[in-house]
Amino acid sequence: MKTKLVIVESPSKSKTIEQYLGDEYIVLSSKGHIRDLAISGVGGLGLDIENNFAPKYEIIKEKKKVVKELKEALNGVLEIYLATDPDREGEAISWHLKEVLKINGRPYKRVIFNEITKSAVIKAFEDPRDIDLDLVSSQETRRILDRIIGFKLSKLLQNKIKSKSAGRVQSATLKIIVDREKEINAFIEEEFWKVKAEFNGFVADLVKFNNKNVVLKNEKETDELLDTLNKEFVVSSIETKNRNKEAKLPFTTSSLQQEASRKLGFPVGKTMRIAQKLYEAGFITYMRTDSVNLSSLALNTAKDTVIKEFGEKFYKKRVFKTKSKNAQEAHEAIRPAYIQNKSISGTSEEERLYDLIRKRTLASQMADAAFEQTKVTIKIKNSEYKFIASGEVLLFPGFLKIYSQKNEDSLLPPLNKNEILEIHFIEATEQFSKYPPRYSEAALVKQLEEKGIGRPSTYAPTISTIEKRGYMIKESRQGIEKEVLHIKYKNNKIAEKTERKIFGTEKNKLFPTDIAMVVTDFLKDNFQNIIDYNFTANVEEQFDQIANGKLIWHKMIETFYQEFHKKIEDTIEHADRNSGERILGDDPETGKQVSVRLGKYGPVVQLGIPDEKAKIKPKFASLRKDQHIENITLEEALELLKNSGKGRLLGKDPVSGKNIYVRFARYGAVAQLGDTDDKEKPKYAGLLKGMTIDTVSLEEAIELFKLPRDVGEFEGKKVVAAVGRFGPYIRHDSKFVSLKKTDDPLSITIERAEELILEKREKDKKRLIKEFKEDDTLKIIKDRWGKPCVHYNKKYIRLSANTKPEDLTFEDCMQIVEKEFVTLDKNKK
Repeated sequence: MKTKLVIVESPSKSKTIEQYLGDEYIVLSSKGHIRDLAISGVGGLGLDIENNFAPKYEIIKEKKKVVKELKEALNGVLEIYLATDPDREGEAISWHLKEVLKINGRPYKRVIFNEITKSAVIKAFEDPRDIDLDLVSSQETRRILDRIIGFKLSKLLQNKIKSKSAGRVQSATLKIIVDREKEINAFIEEEFWKVKAEFNGFVADLVKFNNKNVVLKNEKETDELLDTLNKEFVVSSIETKNRNKEAKLPFTTSSLQQEASRKLGFPVGKTMRIAQKLYEAGFITYMRTDSVNLSSLALNTAKDTVIKEFGEKFYKKRVFKTKSKNAQEAHEAIRPAYIQNKSISGTSEEERLYDLIRKRTLASQMADAAFEQTKVTIKIKNSEYKFIASGEVLLFPGFLKIYSQKNEDSLLPPLNKNEILEIHFIEATEQFSKYPPRYSEAALVKQLEEKGIGRPSTYAPTISTIEKRGYMIKESRQGIEKEVLHIKYKNNKIAEKTERKIFGTEKNKLFPTDIAMVVTDFLKDNFQNIIDYNFTANVEEQFDQIANGKLIWHKMIETFYQEFHKKIEDTIEHADRNSGERILGDDPETGKQVSVRLGKYGPVVQLGIPDEKAKIKPKFASLRKDQHIENITLEEALELLKNSGKGRLLGKDPVSGKNIYVRFARYGAVAQLGDTDDKEKPKYAGLLKGMTIDTVSLEEAIELFKLPRDVGEFEGKKVVAAVGRFGPYIRHDSKFVSLKKTDDPLSITIERAEELILEKREKDKKRLIKEFKEDDTLKIIKDRWGKPCVHYNKKYIRLSANTKPEDLTFEDCMQIVEKEFVTLDKNKK
């Protein structure tokens, strides 16, 4: 009979834990938080402000069924174990469960484990404790403070700016992104030149004798310098020294998020979701931690594993201590539960993240990598300049061995001091200074950690919230193509050549939207302390003091609330509505004022000022996706106004007699067939690569409206060329094939289309493992990572590692599909 009830947070680990504990135990899940602050009381804060800000809680609507099931499970139970996650949120969930289930009069115990292994779980149940009310108070204070700031600031912003939300961590995070964008907008590009020389089979860089880089500002300075360098070159010194490189610390939540972003391309939220699955499956330790500490068991297992896999000389014991100023609970670092296991059975993403964690853990217990570095200084006769060349050789791989890195030694040829060198050429290359880079998710996480904003567990939801609110866009943007000049001095002659290079390409970077810029400026003007980085970091310290029993939570809230509430009231009364308006100047044709601001549906350019008496209405034009209030120029604004509405009239369509325009739409330039006031809605066609709004002709626009076009027939079925959201393509037999960059959908032939279709089939064949005649939509193929999976109805269902795909029957595959769809349906509900 089951007489002991265990409540955990996640249902996915319930069965595993139940197997470890035995027949007496039943393990159920709360599925996260079951209660939250009520939307009631003064300002909907859910707080009794007159009674030391006492919180008023209510059961979350979606969790009422869960609570009912847990209450029913209490019948006949003699002991209750609250085994929620080992952090402040977990501690608070246990306390809420105790209160809601009314188990105060019954024996209950709090158990925590840092990994879901049998030994860890059994040990936790042998050493239970009571709920830590200081930890609960710390979490409760965080929730209350965030509710006060979030509710009051959001309401204010909705009134003044028509913004969606604000928050303590959210707004400080947004400020980081906006401040960087302002730096970029204020950046002034400068030209400079770099000089290098090739001697006897190696390259050296030009520096001054004080070892400062040579700064050449223009072509004239560069030419003058090159004229002075046609002299004798002598090796003046050769310095050799050894350098050791130490492995990085084991993973914390933050460092895992950053490394997974850099090496695996995972967004922060995705990393946390996969890590959660690995933890719940018993593969890794708890994934929310500030600690870099490893247990003695982990250290010993890591030692045995390193020696077994690489040998004694690769092992080096290291004991780490957390230095983080705001380090939370004394957990371990994130590590494999069983370090000796090289791999796990899971999805490709789970396997790759596990591999990253395992290698980082083992590397932290491995010897340093050893290098020999050589620095050669080359003196130029009667000159204040010199050339420096560097080389490096790997002497011992140490921890690099686990990463299987191919270290390419940068070798220098044998050289002697005072040796006279033969120069092959000297080359100067034009360069341009770069603005500070925009943040990737990994770089933003690093900033949040350094500034003490939030906790590692809050980084992913914070970034996600900012994106969902429309404050930020994560995307890649093409750089600007420039002409770069190379000046080469060789055989007493100077030769010049130019090349086209792309500068400033951004890949998966975070771009603030116009509303983000306006909101941040408003908060800077009125609530500087809230978005100040020190405020957020100081608040985190106070949460720690509450957790350690050194600060009374409601006194902290009271001190903050009095000043904050007064500031809110003053701002409501005195601050004007803010649209982020910038006056750009006057229209030279009409003399009317041109401005840019936030409109009801996004940023707009406005020509003129409204005059109700004269019944004059301004003219408006929407900004393009790549334009922003912060930096749009008067000339760009006038161009938008010129091409707004119907746009530039190209002429009439000879078939329908309708007007054809070309204009800017929200997401780029388009051709428009027909007027907006016609009975039939206008048709639109995006301009192809190489076409611009200023140069596109009537004939070219007419051709665009011929898409999609029939190319011909192949295998008795039509082949159609068209342009979609991802570019030009051909469609054949319900299958889509993207066109190459050199293919034009307006002129592609049936012969070329056949080539592309057959080429695509060959690629698909290489991925195909098995197909079934019973249902041609069901196949077993390799996914993009080469892992076998069932492909059905445009869904990929990964097969487990111990499944042989070639042995599966049609019925086996359909069972896998049905099981997957049932799981998806449950998740939706």
